[in-house]
Amino acid sequence: MCLLLLWRAGMSFERQKKQYEADGFLRIPALLNASQLAETLGELDRYVDEVVPRLDSSEVVWEANPLPDGSRRIRNLWHMERHSEYFDRLSRRPDILGLAGALVNGEPVLMAVELFAKPARVGSAVPYHQDNAYFNLAPPDSFTCWIALDAATEENGCVYHCRGSHRARPWPHVASGVTGNSMKADQVRGPLDEVASILAPGDAMLHHCLTLHRSEPNRSGKERRGLLMVYKGAHCGVDLAGAEAYAAVRAAAAAPSATRP
Repeated sequence: MCLLLLWRAGMSFERQKKQYEADGFLRIPALLNASQLAETLGELDRYVDEVVPRLDSSEVVWEANPLPDGSRRIRNLWHMERHSEYFDRLSRRPDILGLAGALVNGEPVLMAVELFAKPARVGSAVPYHQDNAYFNLAPPDSFTCWIALDAATEENGCVYHCRGSHRARPWPHVASGVTGNSMKADQVRGPLDEVASILAPGDAMLHHCLTLHRSEPNRSGKERRGLLMVYKGAHCGVDLAGAEAYAAVRAAAAAPSATRP
């Protein structure tokens, strides 16, 4: 089933996997078609209206900076698959799971469905980090499928991925002071082959859990919502040293519970 996604990208399976393995990220155009995108946006609206008010505080993050009227916008939502049959079903779409299996080198397991909202004018930056600083998987056979619900541009805070960074050593991470992204890569130095992931609504960017990436604040008047589906291989275990380091950073920073699990 993954051949459908490969056809959309205009690439053969082998060529696409080689590009992902070389770069640490891969763009899939039109992962969601127009009707699927509309359905997803409708479910997100319902989720915000009906589910968010009853969520535990550990499953929602609000932007620190308020709007002029004093209200705050959603920054992140965690584990949406637990509260929405739609998002759970989307994460298990056969064509997506087929590609996921190839990228995690085995049976794919969903870790979470998440929202990274970066709302207009108040959306905060995400510092350089590698996702496995949070996940601590061994081996690091994991990736994130980042689906653009709005156009992602350099003006509204698209993600920047560093080509080939997943093939270097894991970066040491320290407390970031950023609510919702409590870790940042320490002392990042160039030169870095950074690529702006400019996406149309419905496009997806897949990135390896060791790919260094970041995003700028959204100072524009346009939303930049990303729906994330995170997968790992069923064979992955836990890097205990990494998990202890993450716990120590969070404890030292007195990080709030509403940070990426």
